[in-house]
Amino acid sequence: MAHVEHVLSVVAVSNIETSRAWYTRLFGREPDNNPMPSLIEWQVTPNGWVQVTEDPERAGHSLLNLAVSDLDEGVRELHELGVTTGEITEANKGVRLCPITDPDNNQVTLVGNFRVKY
Repeated sequence: MAHVEHVLSVVAVSNIETSRAWYTRLFGREPDNNPMPSLIEWQVTPNGWVQVTEDPERAGHSLLNLAVSDLDEGVRELHELGVTTGEITEANKGVRLCPITDPDNNQVTLVGNFRVKY
């Protein structure tokens, strides 16, 4: 296989405008790209993108994990932006998780203390 240069995570939603507003709050900024009416994109790392696409048949079944540098600070910032989060839980080996549900019930999980190797 050719060398992978970018990773694109896709979240299916029922209404692109409703989701645009919600994910704009989640990421704290407008999308980086809007390549077509049914697709918006945020570049979240140098080679990692989150694509939000209008696909009502698949909406509500996506999972998106976002490893953050400071989970407590991230949750505090999201609350200030009006994003409701679940309770932070301890997972394993120091990893902490905070669930969030988007308007379509897609599961977004903030991951604290993520490491490449455990």
